[in-house]
Amino acid sequence: MNTANKITMIRVFLVPIFMVLFMIDNVTCHYAALGVFVLASITDAIDGHVARKYNQVTTFGKFVDPLADKVLTTAGFLYYDRMSVWALMIVLVREFAVAGIRLVAAGEGKVVAASMWGKLKTVTQMVAIIVAMLLLPIQNTFLGVHPKLISDILIWISVVFTIISGVDYIAKNWNLMEMK
Repeated sequence: MNTANKITMIRVFLVPIFMVLFMIDNVTCHYAALGVFVLASITDAIDGHVARKYNQVTTFGKFVDPLADKVLTTAGFLYYDRMSVWALMIVLVREFAVAGIRLVAAGEGKVVAASMWGKLKTVTQMVAIIVAMLLLPIQNTFLGVHPKLISDILIWISVVFTIISGVDYIAKNWNLMEMK
């Protein structure tokens, strides 16, 4: 396993740590969970950079990296209890649809790498989750705006990118879904 893939696997192993810390009803643990989430999010940029710079792009990495992102962001969304159920369902439906297409592609010996829209989706989701977690304990208005509104706006921006990337992914891979 090369360095880029090891970094991706670190992200996968950080998810349960994030979840355990976030479940503990304690401000210190909440912020520790935030730190773990930020660290895991940073590994997403690092593994891609390492893979491209040192020519470590692999089929395994193309498949597991987006999967690791999905696991991390889904965990983040699930533990953000103020999130709209509609927003969460849109995110989950897109993730399952794309995962299904990836499995069909893999069955045909193809690996589909993430597009620019998919990367923007992941970044906006990670930013929305980080800001929501930062603002979660704040009950008062922040610069005249309620923290939940700020979080909701960022979440819905990430949902827009989720929809765009899902439509882009389906359109580019429509041929995989045709009945043979």
